[in-house]
Amino acid sequence: MNAADIRYMALALSLGRRGQGACWPNPSVGCVLVSEGRVVGRGWTQPGGRPHAEPVALAQAGDLARGATAYITLEPCAHHGETPPCCDALIAAGVARVVAAIEDSDPRVAGQGFAALRQHGISVTTGVLADQAARDHAGFFLRTEQGRPLVTLKLASSFDGRIATGTGQSQWITGPQARRAVHAMRARHDAVMVGAGTARADDPSLTVRDLGIQRQPVRVVVSRHLDLPLLGQLARSAREIPLWVCHGDAADAERLKAWQGMGARLLPCAVDGMQLDPVDILQQLGQAGLTRVFCEGGSALAGSLLAADLVDELIGFTAGLTIGAEGLPAIGALGLDRLDAAPRFQLIETRPVGDDILHRWQRAL
Repeated sequence: MNAADIRYMALALSLGRRGQGACWPNPSVGCVLVSEGRVVGRGWTQPGGRPHAEPVALAQAGDLARGATAYITLEPCAHHGETPPCCDALIAAGVARVVAAIEDSDPRVAGQGFAALRQHGISVTTGVLADQAARDHAGFFLRTEQGRPLVTLKLASSFDGRIATGTGQSQWITGPQARRAVHAMRARHDAVMVGAGTARADDPSLTVRDLGIQRQPVRVVVSRHLDLPLLGQLARSAREIPLWVCHGDAADAERLKAWQGMGARLLPCAVDGMQLDPVDILQQLGQAGLTRVFCEGGSALAGSLLAADLVDELIGFTAGLTIGAEGLPAIGALGLDRLDAAPRFQLIETRPVGDDILHRWQRAL
C-alpha cells in the first residue's frame, strides 16, 4: 500500500458518501480513475442505486480509462441485475489495475468480481483503507449478512439527560445549528424512525429541510396499536413522502384501512411483551430494502433498541440546560442490574455545534 493508493482511495470514499441515503438497497460506492498521476474520472452510486459508481467514472474518463488505475470502495459487482456487471465494464474499458478497499459480502459477488478482473490480466490490490470502507458500507453489509439495516440513534438532551420537561415540552432543547446538523444527518440515511409517543407529542414531519435535498428519506413510525394522529403532518404528507408504519397484530382494523387510504405502507411486526419486537422491526425494514436508519427516539424506542443490542452508532447533542429528575429521560428502562452488562460504545468525535456539544460514538467492529 503506497501513499498514492491511500490518497486516491480516500477520495473515492468521500465520493461514495455522497450517495448515502439515496441509493438503497444498493451500497453507496465511490470510484476514481487515475491515469499518469491525474484523475480522469470520478463517480458514485446514483439516486435509486443506478448507474453504479464505476460506469459513471468510466463514462467521464472515456478513452483515458484505458491503462488507468481504478480506485473503488467496494468490490465491483459480478452479477447481472438491473445493470450489467461492473467488473465487465472495467474489463471492456481496458483499465490496467483495480485498487479496492474491501470485498463485497453479497453472495452473488463475494470475490467473483476480483476473480473476473484477474482472469483478464488486470492487477488487483485489496485492503486499502478497508476499515473506513467497512464503516461506510456497514449498513449494506448488515443487511446482506444479518438482514437488518444499520441503526444510528440520535438523542438531543439537556445536560442531565432529559429530552422533555415533566409536561412533555421538548421544543427546543438544542439550538438552530444543532437542528440543522440533524437535517444533514437525516439526508445521509435511508430512513428516519421515531416511536408513536414522539409522533403524537411533537407532530413531526421528519423531513430534510433547507438543504436542497430532492430525495427525502422514508419516514418510519413504530406504533404497536397504530394510534397516531390522523390529521397530523405525517398523515397529510403520506402520499408525497414515503411513510411506513410498523404495527402489531392488534391494531384497529379501521385505523389500518385509514392509513392505507392515506398512502402509508403498513408493516406488521411481531410483539414482544408490551411492545413491538425491535429485532423483527429491523428485519422487516431490511427486507424492504433499507440499509441505514436514523432513529430519533423517543425514550421507549431508544431503550428497546439498546436493550436488544441493535444500535450501531450513537449521536448525542447535549445542551447547556438542566431540566431535573421530573423530566423525561432520554432512554427508557434497560433492565440492567450490572454495570458490565451496559451497552458500551467507542468515542469517535466530539465538537461544539453552536451552543451545544455533539458527541458521536460507534460500536466496535
